Amino acid sequence: MKQIPNIFTLLNLVLGCIAIVYLLENGITLVEDSNGFTYYNLQAEKIYLAPLFIALAAVVDFFDGFVARLFNNSSEFGKQLDSLADVVSFGVAPSMIIYQFLKLSIAKESNGLDASFLWLVPAFILGAAAAFRLAKFNLSTNQSHAFRGTPVPAVGILVASFPLIYWNCDTPWVLNLITNKWFLYAVVLALSNLMVSNLPIMSNKPKDKSVSGLMPQIILAAITLIAAFTIGWLAVPVAFVFFVLLSVVFKNKLV
Repeated sequence: MKQIPNIFTLLNLVLGCIAIVYLLENGITLVEDSNGFTYYNLQAEKIYLAPLFIALAAVVDFFDGFVARLFNNSSEFGKQLDSLADVVSFGVAPSMIIYQFLKLSIAKESNGLDASFLWLVPAFILGAAAAFRLAKFNLSTNQSHAFRGTPVPAVGILVASFPLIYWNCDTPWVLNLITNKWFLYAVVLALSNLMVSNLPIMSNKPKDKSVSGLMPQIILAAITLIAAFTIGWLAVPVAFVFFVLLSVVFKNKLV
């Protein structure tokens, strides 16, 4: 029975590995247009499934802690194993999503097919920052009621929404933005800095459980629900932005 929480954690890791497989078999093909120009075309049938498995990993990641408490089996081993799984599911897999979108962005440019691989390497800064943040979290003793730095699963879910936005949003400026390499570089730098920072970020275990103490969570839930019903998958980045902003505004209530 004591291994049941660890089985949940390992399932998180397996789901992250499956997401990476779908990202590697993403259906990127060379297409030739009527003028004879060839470019990469990112097909949905493979990469589209990666966000599903990252989302499933997030669900399992949430429940492994619950199962550990249910069986009264929280341990240092389980904590370390959970972080190793999170690096894969919410660090490496999202890095691969950024990598594929960078490849698409660069392929659209003149002579993009001949561009150096070095243009794609910044995608992996995200995974490195996730590993750094998780190692820092494991050694921390002051993150019981609020995180220090943005939690890795939140970043993973945000990046996992990119393919869903790309194939479900018909707003031109959004599509141009999400396939712009400079925007993607900025996203990597911003998210990496948020993860390794000491910024107090709200958690699901607040110190003050009164209505006043739960106000940032209540506001975030309301914004997320409204956004989900009005702007579809764009609700994910909107919710993430307010997740960080509300943490800043209410930081005195979090620590």
